[in-house]
Amino acid sequence: MNTNESAKIKSQMSRREEMDVLVRQSSLGSVGGAGRMDVDVSSAPIVRLVNRVIDDAIERRASDIHIEPQEDELRVRFRVDGELVPQYGGFPLALRDTLTSRIKIMAHLDTTERRKPQDGRITHKHAGRDVDIRVSTMPLIHGESIVLRLLNGSREFLSLDELNFSEANEKMFRGWMHSPYGLILATGPVNSGKSTTLYAALSELNTKEKNIVTIEDPVECHLAGVNQMQVNQKVDLTFAAGLRAILRQDPDVCMVGEIRDEETAEIAVRAALTGRLLFTTLHTGNAIGAIFRLLDMGIAPYLLSAALSGIMAQRLVRRLCPHCRERYEVAPDSAEARILGEHYREGMTMYRNVGCDACGGEGYSGRLAIHELLTIGGAMRDAITHQHEYARVESEAKRAGMVSLMEDGISKAERGETTLSEIGRVLYGEP
Repeated sequence: MNTNESAKIKSQMSRREEMDVLVRQSSLGSVGGAGRMDVDVSSAPIVRLVNRVIDDAIERRASDIHIEPQEDELRVRFRVDGELVPQYGGFPLALRDTLTSRIKIMAHLDTTERRKPQDGRITHKHAGRDVDIRVSTMPLIHGESIVLRLLNGSREFLSLDELNFSEANEKMFRGWMHSPYGLILATGPVNSGKSTTLYAALSELNTKEKNIVTIEDPVECHLAGVNQMQVNQKVDLTFAAGLRAILRQDPDVCMVGEIRDEETAEIAVRAALTGRLLFTTLHTGNAIGAIFRLLDMGIAPYLLSAALSGIMAQRLVRRLCPHCRERYEVAPDSAEARILGEHYREGMTMYRNVGCDACGGEGYSGRLAIHELLTIGGAMRDAITHQHEYARVESEAKRAGMVSLMEDGISKAERGETTLSEIGRVLYGEP
């Protein structure tokens, strides 16, 4: 068989067939010389298998790869658009130790340690660019589970114009970030896009006239011209310690990856009061909840009310495929009407997912953000200072024009950007 014929046959093989070949070859071999630095191991089946899994995940726009030993197989799942999707029909359990060892070698972890969790990093080359991958291993009853988080790395990130803000919310957010000082909070659960939003803000503020300094865990995006610091618990470089150091670096703009404790919260608030613009994140369900969370951390109400500029709550929902979405009228006794609640109007039309070749039959393609923005103005500052109860603060926020996550989601569902079922699933856990 000549070279051209061989290339033609290979090009006709499906990706699944190629993966099956790699799995068979890897099952017959071993990690062997994969850890040696004096030999070329790039052609070893297990090396090519792991690289293929990572490449497939990147091409599927997955945020995470889960490799989990079960009783009778090695389960592989990608988190795509927030949902875990099984891949390859699983791998043979015989691959468990070999595949785990290969990933540990790539992440510079101890291949002999199987009793303790380990954390490491991989830099993977894909389509001419470096992709940073955070690796976590954890011992389970059937072996070690591995989760690979695909970080942005050097990938071009989003601008504020691409973050799905409504016109009013974008104007409000830009007003906060172009203030000379103040505390700006991004809230929401893990994987709700908070870091992406803050990176977009820092990118817009990044000029040669400003000193922008961050402390993160991990540094997910490398911003040229921004001074970025990585948390390092081994040397007691915590968020609080890093923030103290940042404030001695004459910063104009600071970003703290997350407020995790009372000490970091206290320093962040005082930094905002001394003329710095400070961005940070907090894990709360909504914008108003962030106020009470910080008060619970022991922040003095008068300091918090003076420091806060604005709070943004955010969630990510799946985006409807524009090629196959279908419009329909919401029936008054339907599940969608129950999700809408007081927002239901007779004759309302929405869109549902259908599925086509363009979206792989899912009806969704990508994700978009829904937002809830709360500006801290005079009346709200007074409510914080006097520690009014939650209901009163919420009422004041509505009077000030705050659009809730639900309301922003409904608006985007009516425009055909997402579905009501997605809004219900993300906000309330509705199936």
